[in-house]
Amino acid sequence: MKKLITLFFLLAIITLASSQSSISERQKATIQKDSIKKSRTAIDLEEKKIDSLISSLGKFKIYKKAAHASYYADKFNGRRTTSGTKFDNNKYTAAHKKLPFGTKVKVTNEKNGKFVIVEITDRGPFVKSREIDLSKRAFMDIAANKNSGGLQVTIAVMSN
Repeated sequence: MKKLITLFFLLAIITLASSQSSISERQKATIQKDSIKKSRTAIDLEEKKIDSLISSLGKFKIYKKAAHASYYADKFNGRRTTSGTKFDNNKYTAAHKKLPFGTKVKVTNEKNGKFVIVEITDRGPFVKSREIDLSKRAFMDIAANKNSGGLQVTIAVMSN
């Protein structure tokens, strides 16, 4: 009789433990689903913010296609630009030979369609074949190959 009670007791413990683990598995699945829903909502909100920002900036008029873009060397970080601002390789800025300072420019990588919007704060590049020098951050955001020093872009100027 003692063996029967002990066996019954063990079966009850095993049943209770397995039912608790299945409840926790269900809870985990529910939490994961909720987390995925929240992530999708956050992504949708970010995409809407980006679309809103782009539309609020205005329309862009193509300035030049098949232009060659490069990026500033690290040694220029912290130096003064021609416009008088301090250069920061982590901001979205660029140098152009002719466009006025403060001009917002949309630079699109022709190979992958990625783009950045930068502000002209400096003169250059002083290499005949290059059209625009981007900050390192702007360049890396649109570059397909992070090890390349240049890429073909389309430059569009914001029109009011």
